[in-house]
Formats: sequence, C-alpha cells, structure tokens
Amino acid sequence: MKKMKIPFSPPDISEEEIAEVVDTLKSGWITTGPKTKLLEQEIAKYCNQARAVCLNSATACMEMTLRILGIGEGDEVITSAYTYSASASVIHHVGAKIILVDTQKDSYEMDYVQLENAITAKTKAIIPVDLAGVVCDYEKIMEIVAKKCDLFQSKNEIHQKIGRIAVIADAAHTFGASRNGKMCGELADFTAFSFHAVKNLTTAEGGAVVWKSVNGIDNNDIYQKYMLLSLHGQSKDALAKSQIGQWEYDIVAPYYKCNMTDILASLGLVQLRRYEKMQQHRKEIIEQYDAGLKSLKISSLKHYTKDSQSSGHLYLIRLIGKTREECNDIICQLAEAGISTNVHYKPLPLLSAYKDLGFDIQDYPNAYHLYENAITLPLHTKLTNEEINYIIEILKKIVGTGSEEHENLE
Repeated sequence: MKKMKIPFSPPDISEEEIAEVVDTLKSGWITTGPKTKLLEQEIAKYCNQARAVCLNSATACMEMTLRILGIGEGDEVITSAYTYSASASVIHHVGAKIILVDTQKDSYEMDYVQLENAITAKTKAIIPVDLAGVVCDYEKIMEIVAKKCDLFQSKNEIHQKIGRIAVIADAAHTFGASRNGKMCGELADFTAFSFHAVKNLTTAEGGAVVWKSVNGIDNNDIYQKYMLLSLHGQSKDALAKSQIGQWEYDIVAPYYKCNMTDILASLGLVQLRRYEKMQQHRKEIIEQYDAGLKSLKISSLKHYTKDSQSSGHLYLIRLIGKTREECNDIICQLAEAGISTNVHYKPLPLLSAYKDLGFDIQDYPNAYHLYENAITLPLHTKLTNEEINYIIEILKKIVGTGSEEHENLE
C-alpha cells in the first residue's frame, strides 16, 4: 500500500473565500464593519434567533456572556471535567469559582445527577460542553435548573429576568447540530460557537454567540452590551464613527478588546454559504469510518440518531482494553504511516493549571476512563475516499481485529 500523508484538520478554503477576502482588502474596510454585521445577521438566521454577536473567539463569547450576566467573585459556575481549558478558564477570568462535574460512565456528557448535586446558592451558571459535534441533553439540564430556582439570586438585571441559573452552551464544536428538532443555538440561554481554523466553519480565528430572547429585555440592549465589552467600552465602533460628523465617542467603562474583523467575517460569509454541502460530506466520512471500523475492538461516539444530528466535528474512538501508553504508541505508528491524529481531551484535573486550583483526577474517574484509551482520527472535508480507506486499513493493521464488534458511544 502506497504511503499517504494525511493532515489532521486543514482548513477547507476555496477560491470563493479567497475572492471574498480580496474584495474586503480592496474595499478599504478591514476591521469590524459591514461584513461582520452581515455575518452576525446570517448566523442569527441560521440558528433561528433574533441576534448574534461575532467576536474573536468562542472563549471571548463565553467570557463576555458571564460578564453580561454579572457573574464574578463569590459566584460558582459549573462545567465538565472533560473539555478543553476554555470552558473553565473563562470562569476563572471573571473571578468566579470553577466547579467541575464528572461525565456519565462511557459518555461525553456531564453526569446530570452530579450536576444537580453540585448546585448551591452560589451557582450562577452552567456551561455544558457539546463535545465533538453532539449536542447535550438541554431538556434535562433545564429541568434541573428549574428545580433549583428557589436557590437562585442575582443583582444583575438580565439575570434576574431569566430568573434562574443561566445555561451557557460551550458549542465550540456544534455549529449546525440539532436535537429534538431544534438547532444548536435554540437550546441553551446563550450559545457560543468557535470558528477557529480547525472548526467545521472557519474564520481563521473567531466565534459567535446567540441567545434566547429574555422577557422584559430588549435584544438590542444585550447586543450593545456585547459591543461595549468587546471594544474597550467605547460607545461607537469605527463604522459608526466614520459617518459624517460622528467622530465623537465616550468610554463608558474600561472594558476589553475582542472584536471580529471584516477580513475574518469574509471567510465566514462564504463558509456559511458552503456549509450544508460541507456538513453532508462530514456525515458521509463518519458513515464510512463506522462501516470500515466495525470489525475492530473499539468504541466510537455516535453522531446521528433519530433525535439528534451532530455537526460531525470530531471522530473520537476508544481502543477497548488499551492503556494510554499503548494508545500513544499507536498514535506514533499512525504518524509513521503518514496519518496525523489527536486526543480530545486530557481531562482538566490532569493539567497543571487545574491541579494548582485543587482539582484531583481521582474525583473524576469517568472522565479519566474516557481519556485513557482515546484517539481522534482525521475528520475534515478535504479527506478523499481513498484517504479514509487508507486510514481504516492502517488502523486495522496496527490494532488488529477483536472478538467484540465496534460499538457506538452516546
């Protein structure tokens, strides 16, 4: 078999994206401007929401959402132990206490019993993590926060109007996914998406946040709060200041700098036009993997059910009976065959920053069990059928077939 070189997750950029960026460069408007505003409108429409805000990362989207809700020192925010650092670091950034919850056994979703037990009078928000493209059970999460309404208190106007613990989806992986007929973006109170270079839809760096309308709060007021927070607290952005006689502005508070630019938005506008076709290709790749790996002693994340449609962001497998060291060796063998892989994720309590905050992996056995034999295979829209077959065949040669059939993990 001829050796191939297969990258893990290259961006899928066509001539159309390049032309749109060139158009922006020639326009003379390259920072936040008309194309960023248009992308916001298109994302809101795609997610069936009234408004969206584009910022420079999903991390910024989550952090600014916490700030809009007035969450900070003395508050607690719950998230999953099995995620990337951004889900938890934003809690630390605003001065709140990070509360980590283990996953369910053999599942990438939080343990909802543990989640309910972790809620206290100090809990102001929950950040569920939609891992690999599969949306969490937000109906269950909303049931839990509804049961805990008597514990909730807030001095923040928006949060008071919500009237309970806020649910902020870390949907960095799940743009375009759905559950029970609702789009990701309609399920949580606020939903943050990532458009980083490795994501299904990319703006190189960037993200967006959408939210459910809050009774008694104008969506434009929420939008303006994001604008202030993302641009130094400046009362007008560059586009507004460019109008005749409108140079003057105020700084209402010493805020942050995390806006998206029109160069980045140009990529996003074209990616969004191409998105449904790219998503269909991802689904075909996942189905090809599922069929080709059926004879191996592995488990994989189940992306598609009658009730849930994944965005197909990552193809996660677990090698049954293998240790982390054995899996690391297999990763090296795959690399020698030209196949780039990854691991999603090392649980947060294994990382120095979270150890220093007092977290111990012994308290999160299910998260560790997911990690100890995990490998992520390449999944991107530039993969060819020949490359997918090559990956399958090489993995079969390295791992060999087992007596137990491939099984899907929810």
